[in-house]
Amino acid sequence: QVQLAESGGGLVQAGDSLTLSCVASRRIFNNNHMGWFRQVPGQEREFVAALDSSGTISVFADSVKGRFTLNRDVATNTLVLQMNSLKPDDTGVYYCAAIGGWARVRSAGGVDYWGQGTQVTVSS
Repeated sequence: QVQLAESGGGLVQAGDSLTLSCVASRRIFNNNHMGWFRQVPGQEREFVAALDSSGTISVFADSVKGRFTLNRDVATNTLVLQMNSLKPDDTGVYYCAAIGGWARVRSAGGVDYWGQGTQVTVSS
């Protein structure tokens, strides 16, 4: 049973925008903080952004702050990452994450559930 399903990745040019969506099961969406991580080959999975379970507090990695926004649609259990002014360094596989504890929100070790990942490639 798929718990988290991402969509929206693709190939874009630097400066373009892209929207990633993650549909979660209702149980996970209602009981977890939700976020995004990304990974490039040979590197560890890194934190991108997260939204607390109430939908009122969001945090972002310094590298994306001011360019990415995070919202959710409670009616459809969907987390949406809007990525603007994309840079080649934003390239990677983006993973939706359901996070157990807010204290570990920036750590991949704090993730309870992962999505399958969606590729984002930004060309220069």
